[in-house]
Amino acid sequence: MAKFKKKKSAPTPESGDTKTNSVKDEAPSAPEIPETEKSTPTSNSPQIPDISEAEKNAKDKKLSKLFWMRIALAIIAGISATFIFEDIEGEDRRWSSIGLMIVLFLGTIIIAKGMKLPSSDRKKVFTQAIGSYVFLYLFSWIVSYTLVNVGIGSSGINI
Repeated sequence: MAKFKKKKSAPTPESGDTKTNSVKDEAPSAPEIPETEKSTPTSNSPQIPDISEAEKNAKDKKLSKLFWMRIALAIIAGISATFIFEDIEGEDRRWSSIGLMIVLFLGTIIIAKGMKLPSSDRKKVFTQAIGSYVFLYLFSWIVSYTLVNVGIGSSGINI
């Protein structure tokens, strides 16, 4: 259950209130606000370095390059997975393709570490375009597999 703070202000005058004269006599006072202490940085608190515009632009350019590299790699790898794993049948084909997708993504992480991004962006190296990479890889793999094998199957709907 929520706890409410009691009001410390004077009651509002009502028509049958006998204390209306005493409330009118008192002048409203400004609420007392305690002064805040100025915090001084201690040796234990981390210092956030100032980043210049040039460094920020260079960092953004590198992250953008990483993003588009992963997008292009996802599309190329998805299409090539159709032909690389053509001889494998059933579930093994699916798991081999997913394994290739993971290995190539780990390869992009190694390339991204070579881009000399600041250590504060270590999380960005792993998460930059991961969703786009996975979905574009799977989309391009499924579409290319469907286009290559459109006339092979005898079951299904013929157009």
